[in-house]
Amino acid sequence: MMSALLKVTGLKVSYGGINAVKGIDLHVNQGELVALIGANGAGKSSTIKAISGLLTPAAGEIHFAHQETSKLPAYELVHLGLGMVPEGRGVFKRMTILENLQMGAYLQTDVKGIERKLEEVYTYFPRLKERLSQLAGTLSGGEQQMVAMGRAMMAESKLLLLDEPSMGLSPIMVETIFDVIRSLSANGMTVLLVEQNARLALQMADRAYVMESGLITLGGSGKELLEDPRVRTAYLGE
Repeated sequence: MMSALLKVTGLKVSYGGINAVKGIDLHVNQGELVALIGANGAGKSSTIKAISGLLTPAAGEIHFAHQETSKLPAYELVHLGLGMVPEGRGVFKRMTILENLQMGAYLQTDVKGIERKLEEVYTYFPRLKERLSQLAGTLSGGEQQMVAMGRAMMAESKLLLLDEPSMGLSPIMVETIFDVIRSLSANGMTVLLVEQNARLALQMADRAYVMESGLITLGGSGKELLEDPRVRTAYLGE
């Protein structure tokens, strides 16, 4: 039996008078890549923000790394090993690539360990190593996404939350970013991926959930959902 690294039960999220998430259950097992797909406004980002401590749930429980974490602030979740790559990247634009990556390691005290982690990030994103002194604000959207992912990796994350990593990127950059996500997963990283590009997400996911109007309406393996006629009609344009 696989152990759930993340377990969400009865989660409700409300803000600004809107019930964005209306009582959902989901789990992510150790080593899995799980996708959460759905249209814009379905409640996907609200779900991931609640999991990461950026929004306080109105109801329900979130267990991460065998602790109840629904009331913990985001910085405490980082201590527990939760890495978040937010929608829109959120890089420090007036800092260099290297400084952004080092910010991800601010909890680490082992200098040699930080150097090793940097080298690991460079193996996934060789483009970053070529221009470490460049200001993050001068990078393309895809390169900023690389920095944001690298920064989360530097925190020694046990679970990587990716919120719409393909948004606003060119097709070739989307391919590059998804290749890296695939490699991270193959190397044992546990990933929860929130993504509007349903086909790409389902092709690489071990399991996936479909979210509509604040509820999870379908769940199954990525392959099962790719072949589900409801998913094909609603999300794959078939």
